[in-house]
Amino acid sequence: MFTDQVELTVSSGKGGAGCVAFRREKFVVNGGPNGGDGGRGGDVWFKCDNNTHTLSHFKGNRNLKAENGRPGTGSNMTGKSGQKLVIAVPPGTQIVEKESGEVLFDLTQNGQEELFLKGGRGGLGNTHFKSSTNQQPRYAQPGEPGIVKEIILDLKLIADVGLVGFPNVGKSTLISTISNARPEIANYEFTTLTPKLGQVDVGDYDAFVMADIPGIIEGASEGKGLGLQFLRHIERTKTLLFMVDLASYHNLKDQFQTLSAELKKFSKTLDSRSFAIALTRVDAIPPQEAPAVIQTFIEMLGFTLSSKSAFQFDASLGYYEQGNGEGIDAYDSSKPFFIVPISSVMHTNIEAVKFALYELVKLARQ
Repeated sequence: MFTDQVELTVSSGKGGAGCVAFRREKFVVNGGPNGGDGGRGGDVWFKCDNNTHTLSHFKGNRNLKAENGRPGTGSNMTGKSGQKLVIAVPPGTQIVEKESGEVLFDLTQNGQEELFLKGGRGGLGNTHFKSSTNQQPRYAQPGEPGIVKEIILDLKLIADVGLVGFPNVGKSTLISTISNARPEIANYEFTTLTPKLGQVDVGDYDAFVMADIPGIIEGASEGKGLGLQFLRHIERTKTLLFMVDLASYHNLKDQFQTLSAELKKFSKTLDSRSFAIALTRVDAIPPQEAPAVIQTFIEMLGFTLSSKSAFQFDASLGYYEQGNGEGIDAYDSSKPFFIVPISSVMHTNIEAVKFALYELVKLARQ
């Protein structure tokens, strides 16, 4: 089961108590105190691990505690320190303090480790308290208590491209066509109930990661549908691909403007992302009507059809691309990088979109 947010109570280990002991050996007169110190309590660390993809393994264990230090013993022997607790989380996990809401750590790189809580120090044994006026100290320090924190683990997936669209517009079909992801696909709304990640290979050596989230409806930023729960999963994405359905009863312009408005309400960061537009299910409308519908939509947004392109789109269907293929050095992130009709079933413009998205991802990475 996919779990992207859990509340935990995490505790570092308590320090071991110091020991009260005296040296007692044959032929040793007045041996004096020799109580050892207590061991230090275990620390708590967080580690980012690519082998974990969800927070579901915390569901049955909400209280995590490092090992306590062992008490000291006689002969000035220090107790064993408690074993540290290493909590493995998937990349993209934020550790948030529950009370204040402050983000304490943001784990994004595989192998990244962060010290969260230090264990309590062990108490001093009675050997530390001997003096000329107190030659038989009969007390030792208790160990320091561990630190207890209530936190929230919040997983936000890391991807290069995030798919944004109404329910049932073909997001899952597209990601299953061009990546290694295999989401559930069906002809009803909200088929996708959890985010999906897929790696899109571009040539032999290049690739980018695409994220598919449940469909967004009007009011998603206020909690309607599943959008609010999963919009945060595309907050980290460098680019967005808006999926606008040519075969939907919703007006094309209304679809795009609704999606844009919901993203803006949810996060100003998302609203500033680089983006492109894919007009899906072009195979579902009559071929003779498609060019006029696409041209009208592009012109409604204030753009003109491209006369030539750096990418080999199907020119008979019409498309828009910044610079009309003359270069992308002066890319304006407030405008779509391209607007192109696609059909994942018929593979219309799919390869072209894949390479075009990679060019946009490279710009965002720079």
